[in-house]
Amino acid sequence: MSQKRRVFVVGVGMTKFEKPGSKDWDYPDMAKEACQRAIMDCGISYQDVQQVTIGYCYGDSTCGQRAVYQLGLTGVPMYNVNNNCATGSTALYMAKQFVEGGISDCVMAVGFEKMERGSLGAKFTDRTNPMDKHVELMCELRDLTPSPMAAQIFGNAGREHMEKYGTTAEQIAKIAMKNHRHSVNNPYSQFRDDYTLEQIMGSQMVYEPLTKLQCCPTSDGAGCCIVVSEDFVIKHRLEGQAVEILGMSMATDLPATFEGKSCIQIAGAGMTQRAAREAFAQAGIAPTDVGVCELHDCFAANELITYEALGLCPEGGAGAFIDRGDNTYGGRVVVNPSGGLISKGHPLGATGLAQCSELCWQLRGEAGKRQVPNLKYALQHNLGLGGAAVVGVYGRPAQWVGKPKTTNASGGQGPFPVPASATSMLSAAPVSAQLGSAAIFKVMGEELPGHPEVIKKVNGVFQYIVTVGGKEAGAWVVDLKNAPGSVKEGKAPKVDCTITMADSDMVDLFSGKGNGQQMFMQGKLKIKGNMPYAMKLQE
Repeated sequence: MSQKRRVFVVGVGMTKFEKPGSKDWDYPDMAKEACQRAIMDCGISYQDVQQVTIGYCYGDSTCGQRAVYQLGLTGVPMYNVNNNCATGSTALYMAKQFVEGGISDCVMAVGFEKMERGSLGAKFTDRTNPMDKHVELMCELRDLTPSPMAAQIFGNAGREHMEKYGTTAEQIAKIAMKNHRHSVNNPYSQFRDDYTLEQIMGSQMVYEPLTKLQCCPTSDGAGCCIVVSEDFVIKHRLEGQAVEILGMSMATDLPATFEGKSCIQIAGAGMTQRAAREAFAQAGIAPTDVGVCELHDCFAANELITYEALGLCPEGGAGAFIDRGDNTYGGRVVVNPSGGLISKGHPLGATGLAQCSELCWQLRGEAGKRQVPNLKYALQHNLGLGGAAVVGVYGRPAQWVGKPKTTNASGGQGPFPVPASATSMLSAAPVSAQLGSAAIFKVMGEELPGHPEVIKKVNGVFQYIVTVGGKEAGAWVVDLKNAPGSVKEGKAPKVDCTITMADSDMVDLFSGKGNGQQMFMQGKLKIKGNMPYAMKLQE
């Protein structure tokens, strides 16, 4: 068997999660926004993507293609994934396998969901429900009530933990209080409200011990991650932002789910435990090495039992773990700095990719007010009843720590704007790939590393906007500040100078046919920002 390749996440992006129906958008809009942010984050072209894995639960069979076709009709393989609430991380896991196995060097994992308001329910009532055996066993152990089924499954797991280990309803409520508090600093979060423990426990009871503020909402939104090989990282000079997937495992239900006579097992603790052990073994670290964790807190009770399944605390020790504050800032591990599903929201297909995005921002030191200090390793947990559990361990390669990020785009502190006309669905490739100036920027990017004197002399970052017929058709960021220099397609939120020209004029300028000063006087060359930088560039 050939040796597995190292796998890295180099670009991440997501939308703000929204209450279903509160925003005038559809799943293609969500997916496009998240994908463009991920591409801009790493500065690659969609043409570099060799396969696409797409996760969603609610939609017809090729919604994935409809969502991604907006980026370009490149003909690459696309796989639509549905694994209940673990759908997003399943798409990510598949992308990791494609790269790890040497099948592809660059795979895009994207997930989205357009949901309905209120509790989830079965959509196909004319056939066997995939959770029928789980629910049958639960009914043998606990009385069935009219409450939402998911709340009963996880609520019963919480009740079992309380009866077995003496855990209190107050301790479970503290989990929700912590996650709501964390969400205040997350611009992507559906809810950003801080609550007292009394408010958490006093909100509407859904299924004891779970109140409304201890349950995640349904949400609309999307997330995207670019997964690549080590060769791809080096070729594209992405060492400064590459986050390595040190270990990742998926597990499904084991015999204990149905033979253990345990509501904790029915809720997926056994799957989580198996996936966690495998992921940690692959990474070569222990749970005590982890500094931050994005955990599937669909209900506060699930976060409770998952602390133990992941090995963050001993079996039966979750209550004390919570009371010591070991699950938040200043404690042993910060769990759900994003606010988790309870406050950030839970668009099923997007959740796993949003978790990965948060952890990448944390490891890159880009999370702003949410930043966990002195991070080395990060942990992801995404669970789907029926069932699937995905656990991932991430870290920044020691040899690349300190290398500068080659793009200025980062969504770590909130969503940044994406170009409205960056791509066209009507062509076989993005519009920018058809521009004459595209070839010039390509050559420029290849030649820059051999000319360090340019970086030393200019010391600036430039945004080039290329137009056709007066409309924006392409954009490139030319970094002449950070050695060895780079040219990336897309836009950056902060540059020293922006230059806008028609495609034909841009070609004339760089080929020597046009005079920059004359073009400026004629209005063909427009400059915004620091003019002295443009003068340096001319020299």
